[in-house]
Amino acid sequence: MAGMIDLPLTGVRVVDRTSGGIATAARLLAELGADVIRVEAPGGGADRDHGPTVAGVALSFVADNLGKRAVAPADDDPAFDALLADAHILIEDSAPGSAAQARLDPAGIAARHPALVVMSISSFGQSGPWARWQATDGVLHAVTGGLSRSGLPDRAPLLPPGELTIRTAGVQIAALALASFIQRLRDGRGDHVDVSLLEAGMAALDPGFGVAGSAQSGVPLWKMSRGRVDERFRYPIFACADGHVRLCVLAPRQWRGMFEWMGRPDEFAGPEWEKLQTRFRSTTLIPAMARFFADRTRAQIEREAEAHGVPAAALLDLGEAVATPQMVARGAVAKMAVAPGVSAPFPNGTIEIDGARAGIRGPAPDLSDARFDGPIPDWHAPPAADLPLAGLKVLDMGVIVVGAETGRFLADLGADVVKVENGAFPDGQRQSRDDAPVSITFAAGHRNKRGLSIDLKSDAGKALFARLVERADVLCSNFKPGTLAGLGFTPERLRELNPRLVTVDSAAFGPTGPWSRRLGYGPLVRASAGLAKRWTYPGEPDSFSDGVTVYPDHVAARVGIVGVLALLIRRMRTGLGGSASVSQAEVMLGHMATDIAALGAAAAGHRVDTPPMATPSGLYPAAGDDEWVVVTARDAADWRALAEATGHEEWLVDPLLADAQGRDAERARIDDALARWTAARPAGQAAAILQAAGVPAGEMLRVVELPAAPQHVALGTFREAAHPLIDVRFAVEGAPARSRLPLPDQRPAPRLGEDSAAVVADWLELTDAQVDRLLADRIIETV
Repeated sequence: MAGMIDLPLTGVRVVDRTSGGIATAARLLAELGADVIRVEAPGGGADRDHGPTVAGVALSFVADNLGKRAVAPADDDPAFDALLADAHILIEDSAPGSAAQARLDPAGIAARHPALVVMSISSFGQSGPWARWQATDGVLHAVTGGLSRSGLPDRAPLLPPGELTIRTAGVQIAALALASFIQRLRDGRGDHVDVSLLEAGMAALDPGFGVAGSAQSGVPLWKMSRGRVDERFRYPIFACADGHVRLCVLAPRQWRGMFEWMGRPDEFAGPEWEKLQTRFRSTTLIPAMARFFADRTRAQIEREAEAHGVPAAALLDLGEAVATPQMVARGAVAKMAVAPGVSAPFPNGTIEIDGARAGIRGPAPDLSDARFDGPIPDWHAPPAADLPLAGLKVLDMGVIVVGAETGRFLADLGADVVKVENGAFPDGQRQSRDDAPVSITFAAGHRNKRGLSIDLKSDAGKALFARLVERADVLCSNFKPGTLAGLGFTPERLRELNPRLVTVDSAAFGPTGPWSRRLGYGPLVRASAGLAKRWTYPGEPDSFSDGVTVYPDHVAARVGIVGVLALLIRRMRTGLGGSASVSQAEVMLGHMATDIAALGAAAAGHRVDTPPMATPSGLYPAAGDDEWVVVTARDAADWRALAEATGHEEWLVDPLLADAQGRDAERARIDDALARWTAARPAGQAAAILQAAGVPAGEMLRVVELPAAPQHVALGTFREAAHPLIDVRFAVEGAPARSRLPLPDQRPAPRLGEDSAAVVADWLELTDAQVDRLLADRIIETV
């Protein structure tokens, strides 16, 4: 439960009219202090009994709605409109063109309540050729480019476990809601924001046109081969005496540690082995490492790896993951009541505020007559401006994916974001193995920033940085915990320099606990958090297939952004800054909350009832080479529509298929027939036929195909960008949603130190002579 901290969203009032995984957006706001009232249909929402249940209560419902209150007025009930009149934010998910949307009338709500921020969430947006299509997580994964990269070479693609696309989209929705609320605080006007899960999930999970992971060496995902490539050599997984371990040997110093650990074998002694490409191309290195690890235990390998400076992690199952010393020490999981006499463990939030966990604030709600009754703070917002963060100054010390995304998001919202580097230690994302002078992924991920190169090892450089901190509003970092303190900038020192400063940091396992200083990359976090063992082909436990994703980096960045925006809102009422810390492993556990609760409930002796799987549901071949379509028949209505659309009306009178249990038992027969139907037509055509009948379906799109997809074109999802050091134009994300905010700027990512002189002159009001002295003394550098 959240402790006695000044939660940053105290006084913010949110009406949550969503269900399912989208409801995680409002739960995140509740954990940060917002008063969230969930509005359900009279009699209760359908998600109260959807999925695995304990004592008749859906575990997913509990996970998504902890800390909220709930009411059930009709849409035309004056009490509902009175609730909206008292609210600051409405999040709703009525489907475009549906009877539910007509009854709710979100546009009418926005007109009647002009100071209200209305977040309209839909599968594919409110306009465009797919606007009335419906989506499941698998469908979204297909049409956002992720599915085409998931799986092993010469195999069918592999849907990832869980609902990663929808649940990561929830964090993006929360960030956009807070950005719009800040804009409302500045100019007094609400907004009606059109957010598609298509775009929100793509941006927060694994964007094909965003910044990519280290092992990509700066080559964008849209340049990858058409099929699934074998990524296992990048972050290899090895069998050992009691399971499996994963290694991430990327930097030369890490390879030197691995070389020493293996006993300095002559075969790998040359200097060429310090290069990633030499190691990636080798046909003998991986087998040699496999032999080296075969008789060691996971714990032994982790200890020895740490001693040699080699990033490594044991592959854990989900039960092991929540019981690690790190998760126990940090209180990452908390038991909550599910029903009278029944409790289960749930992930306990994802953000620490001012060093204290902003976690679960209460149980999932029963229906009541809840109303907003707490005091509304007196927020002292900056003057009105075109963008929410206009006029704010951000020191961006982030690196690779999490760092790039955090600063870029704030820059797109109008902040003056300064990327802080040093010529001797540039961001590794600048490098590109395709010989470009700067990588396209760096150019995409750091657009709209300015660049400052500063010597933070010198006393003069530290003194200059301290002056910049005094003028900054936000400081972002994702170093290993303790790095900034090692430079003399402890949290206490930062507060002393600037009590109004908001800081955000992100680490693999969080800033505290026995694993806090572990070397951490996304693949290692996935191993330690129990996801890598789940991302496998059915019945093939060793078919690990998560190597290409950079999850959870993009969504972890957005969790940090939510923390920053929340703290900026708090600063408007207190005048003081604060800190937000994010554990990437705990972000991931939050996306597996239902499974964690089910495991814990079963371990405690409670019966967990799991409904039959939706049938048909999954991946089906389409006409052509490696072409696929995802189909999900969610319920009886979808089943009837699918049978009629595919010409199998006989299924509707087959007694063996009369209910969900029967269809699940006959899954093989149904799948075979549906596969023959999809294989006879192009994937796009098959998806369109099924969607026209109301059945969620989606063509597997490759990253390179996304900008031309008709719905992305209609929504303006992408736009072209340029960089002076890159001889081709390239696609980047456009606006994250349709709203009254203008499109973000399109300034190219900075060259190393490109704006050093201008930044110190602007921020510190230095004269030309003072700037020249800093350049002459090499305290700052410029291109």
